[in-house]
Amino acid sequence: MLKADNMSSGGVNISTDEIIRMLNARDLVPKKILDLMKTHDEIVYIASDEIAAGTAPAEARAAFGERIVDVGIAEADLLGVATGLGLAGKMPFVKTFSAFLSLRATDQLHTDVAYNDVPVRIIATHGGTTAGGGPTHYAICDFAIVSAIPNMTMIAPADAAQAVKAVEASLEYPGPIYIRVARGEEPAVYPEGADYDYQIGRSILVRDGLDATVVGTGIGVWLGQQASQLLAQEGLSVRVLDMHTIKPLDTEAVLKAVDETGVIVTVEDHNVRGGLGSLVAETIATTGRSGIVRKLGIPDEFAVLGYAEGIYTHYGFDVEGVAATVRDAIKNKKRAGAAPIS
Repeated sequence: MLKADNMSSGGVNISTDEIIRMLNARDLVPKKILDLMKTHDEIVYIASDEIAAGTAPAEARAAFGERIVDVGIAEADLLGVATGLGLAGKMPFVKTFSAFLSLRATDQLHTDVAYNDVPVRIIATHGGTTAGGGPTHYAICDFAIVSAIPNMTMIAPADAAQAVKAVEASLEYPGPIYIRVARGEEPAVYPEGADYDYQIGRSILVRDGLDATVVGTGIGVWLGQQASQLLAQEGLSVRVLDMHTIKPLDTEAVLKAVDETGVIVTVEDHNVRGGLGSLVAETIATTGRSGIVRKLGIPDEFAVLGYAEGIYTHYGFDVEGVAATVRDAIKNKKRAGAAPIS
């Protein structure tokens, strides 16, 4: 587990009364890829019917020529082309919707990319329920699917700036990597210009605490961060872990958290079955630890149609919902000690 620099011992402290800086990973990441292409000749960029929409401006296409490819609305072809280029010694970055990459192109993800263990960097946009197109466009199963595929690394950055850090870190990391980002703007977890150490597979301590731990991924980190600040006003000390890497999971940080706080609440924009919560609970259970585990996210159903923020409230994992779950779990711990995993 890493700890962010330029932060107090309590971690990041962004007041809910302040205007939260909003950034869009879907736009920032392609810009970073194009920037890296200037100094890394092995990088090629492949998109699925998005270049025409401005993903790669005309000047970039003119500068990089055949190193920028648009395969059209054909996600399976997207991964097939990337695999071929990867086997030829290139480092392909591909980008399209999470739901289509993890569902429509599952065979290519599994058999082309992962089986051949090629260094394809998959930028999966519109993650979780952020697509806004309803159940057919939500990506609420990709943590479960991708993390179960051998050779795959899976990342869900906490904010847009961290997504850029993940892209940078991926250059020195082996094998295929799936980086899941939201559709549009999301609140920043880390302060402007925060210089913190980012390593794939190592969680980040956003806020320390001893009464309970919120383990979040993606937007779940910000939700947990805000909930911890609400609970601090009640005298509760809640740790927040940024579990940006789903696979490989930072099991050391998970076990340390359950040993020291006795309560774990996971928060993710994903089905609670097979996602971060399941991986965390499995980690604790298989080591014989005792603690209370609560999993917040989408229940095992096709999520309702709506904006992501409204969906979080509907299913009880907005800021108030996270705070209420943590508060209840702490009460259970105080009544009965560290209870068995539930």
